[in-house]
Amino acid sequence: MNLWVRLFWLLIAVAWRRKLDPRHEASSLTFRVLPSDLDPNLHMNNGRYLTIMDLGRLDLMLRSGLWRPLWNNGWAPMVGSVVIRFRRELRLFERFTLQTRIAAWSDTTAVLEQTFFLTDGPKEGPMAARALVKAGFYDRKDRSFVTIRRLIAELGLPAEETESPPLSPEIEAFLRSEAALRRPGAGPQNDDRGSPD
Repeated sequence: MNLWVRLFWLLIAVAWRRKLDPRHEASSLTFRVLPSDLDPNLHMNNGRYLTIMDLGRLDLMLRSGLWRPLWNNGWAPMVGSVVIRFRRELRLFERFTLQTRIAAWSDTTAVLEQTFFLTDGPKEGPMAARALVKAGFYDRKDRSFVTIRRLIAELGLPAEETESPPLSPEIEAFLRSEAALRRPGAGPQNDDRGSPD
């Protein structure tokens, strides 16, 4: 139930929050760990991080205006892959902030960085978890992903600013790993160590 409450709060609050340029600015949302977020270890369940990350991406879409071309064209947001690194636990009733930003993009997909920070008292500031998400918008009519250039045009932003920031080493590693996982038959059961690549 608390996930619906958080979603409802986000949809109401977005009307009073300032607009964002998705190429340069980050979304920031603050939550508190609730009893329904906990796992048997009495800290936030690892699956809950991924669900709350959905809210961060939604906030970025709403505040940047990306929702309008999605709605008008019937495009579907699609997540292709996610990697997350947990560093510090989030315990009951602790406050935390989720920051979501677009870190890089290619022709049709973007890599978002989503970071959880502790925001409670003496523990304020340390990173609790960091994730990289590869995502894009799928045009079901054309059966293809929408280009970043078209998204920028739909938002009415300067067309000359379409070049991605340089890839950080961790994003390069993430994209290499993601590409390897897309190969059919990848995995130990199909590992043919005697054959060249």
